[in-house]
Amino acid sequence: MDRQQIDDELSTPGAQELLASTSAAHLAYIGKDETPRVVPVGFFWTGTQFVIATASTAPKVAALSVRPAVALAIDTGDTPDQARALSVRGQASIEIVDGPVEEYLAAARKSMDTEAVAEFEQNVREMYDKMARIAITPHWVRYYDFGAGRMPHFLQELAEPNQS
Repeated sequence: MDRQQIDDELSTPGAQELLASTSAAHLAYIGKDETPRVVPVGFFWTGTQFVIATASTAPKVAALSVRPAVALAIDTGDTPDQARALSVRGQASIEIVDGPVEEYLAAARKSMDTEAVAEFEQNVREMYDKMARIAITPHWVRYYDFGAGRMPHFLQELAEPNQS
């Protein structure tokens, strides 16, 4: 998938709403024991990368250092008509930074009021001398809105005969 196709998917209004409304996702990667993992993570979208922050000692940091290929799923909706998802595949790069990752704090600001953010930031600064900044550069992206009929092509083909 080329950069323009990625940008087109990410710039759809539904994808933009999803990126703005949540900072929760599921990260898939291969563990050091070569078995797959899916873990809940917080993320911050910079406009070019998905940034995840974690302890520098987290198992995913060591695993991603060896195998940086990842998938990220961001989704919402409890019914078929409300189901929306952003599916991302990409490469992770890791940087160990002093103190908290700035995007980690920015993600918290999306969902907390000023007082809660101040307390959260203080707690984070006390807890982390160092953090791992995991930046995921997307190589493939799809936005799905099942209620609006924006779904994987194979499902569209299955649904078409039932539309008549």
